[in-house]
Amino acid sequence: MNLTSTKFNRLGVDAPLFLLSAGFIICFCLFALFDLKTLSQWVDASFAWSAKYFGLYWQLLLLTTFIIAIATAMLPAAKQRIGNLAAPEFSLFQWGAMIMCTLLAGGGVFWAAGEPMAHFLSMPPQFNHVAAATPEAVPYALAQSYLHWGFLAWAILGSLTTIMLMHYHYDKGLPLAPRTLLYPVFKEKALSGPIAVIADAVCIVAVVAGTVGPIGFLGLQVSYGLNALFAIPDTTLTQVSVIGVLTFIFVMSAVSGVTKGIQILSRLNMLLALVLLAFILVAGATSFIFTSFFSGLITHLSHFFDMALYRGEAGLFNDAGWLGWWTVFFWGWFLGYGPMMAIFIARISRGRSIRAIIIMLCVVAPLITMFWFTIVGGTGLSLELEQADTISKAFAGFNLPAALIAITQALPLGGLVSLLFLILTLTFVATTGDSMTYVLSVSTSRSEHPAVPIRVFWGIAMGLMGSILIIIGSGGIDKLQAFIVVTAVPVSIILLPSLWDAPRIVFARAKNPPPHT
Repeated sequence: MNLTSTKFNRLGVDAPLFLLSAGFIICFCLFALFDLKTLSQWVDASFAWSAKYFGLYWQLLLLTTFIIAIATAMLPAAKQRIGNLAAPEFSLFQWGAMIMCTLLAGGGVFWAAGEPMAHFLSMPPQFNHVAAATPEAVPYALAQSYLHWGFLAWAILGSLTTIMLMHYHYDKGLPLAPRTLLYPVFKEKALSGPIAVIADAVCIVAVVAGTVGPIGFLGLQVSYGLNALFAIPDTTLTQVSVIGVLTFIFVMSAVSGVTKGIQILSRLNMLLALVLLAFILVAGATSFIFTSFFSGLITHLSHFFDMALYRGEAGLFNDAGWLGWWTVFFWGWFLGYGPMMAIFIARISRGRSIRAIIIMLCVVAPLITMFWFTIVGGTGLSLELEQADTISKAFAGFNLPAALIAITQALPLGGLVSLLFLILTLTFVATTGDSMTYVLSVSTSRSEHPAVPIRVFWGIAMGLMGSILIIIGSGGIDKLQAFIVVTAVPVSIILLPSLWDAPRIVFARAKNPPPHT
């Protein structure tokens, strides 16, 4: 035990936290080796329970967070800079690129191509009065996608929690860790002892699950694409091999730190994304894309509260079907990311104003994401309207990876565009993998410069779990989705104090502004 403690001390690791969080992940992986069937059943049963009893709470939490964040940004004191720096550490483009890549990693390619098509071919329940697969269905299909990837999703990723963490860490010297989000409730007890360790541990497990999702989605997407383009068998072995290559890339990036690998990879990723978007806008249905974006945005805003609070005809506990597969899943995913994403944003946002941080997360990033979904997914809708079965034939059976390849291959230079989109998928997920590997390492070592072995451990752990969930899901996404939702349950409770404490902090700064504001 003394030898173990000495090793942890040498690495600067919080031993109880690391053993609890890493121990859970190691046990999960070992259980998978011995009894995949039972593990699969447990994941399914836990998902059903989580969706049933927490779905409504999550819907209210995300909606309330967005509303309070926008109101907070309008306060006079929100113009103050936060983070004890007189000027931002990163340029606007570098800052925006690192933020954008974190959420778009999971949705920018995999879901952006497939979700609008899914809603277009099978209308969401609240829009079942609209005929599916018709021109009239386009704005409604996009509006539903906008709900899942727009204002509410981005708000929970750090609008209020980032303000809390930056205030408590940079102004008050408290840890840059999830436990600090509970400080308004438990005070000093939140910073050490059982509450602190449990709070950090559940957030670590949740962000591992949230990052494992995009890693698994990437394995499915690239494996399918390699089969379509180069006739490489689309098997579990190929999917796991792709995850292995990805893991190596983001571990190497995370080892180099925020100012080097993570920042450089994010910037290159955004440049490639912009090039591909510009090509689609020029070579694709330009007029249709812009028209659909504005009609979809208007539809989204006009039905905003209806969609955000939709519970189905059965009332409060109706999360097992459509709602559980779509909205509850996405809310669980983003909630699980919330605390760790806030830590990452707090680390890269020093010197920015409170208002700038909130507006970036609650307005700018959502609008960019919605436009991205319209370009990628809207192009697919346009192709399907021009010629039935162009996309839907490959998409049959809810084959999400097939949507992207079908769309890109229908464009001029389809083979090259498809290959570049697969590369973009890889770099997108790598940016999330490296940033979350860094954040996990910071959280378990209490240092902004965690030891290399700790970064390597967390990177490999996420890659390994992604492979396991792909295997037990037989190459599908159901187990990835279920595991993500389950881990979000305790995290959603930890986020609750941000609803009242972030506005309180801004009001307090109006009376006593700190230096560099």
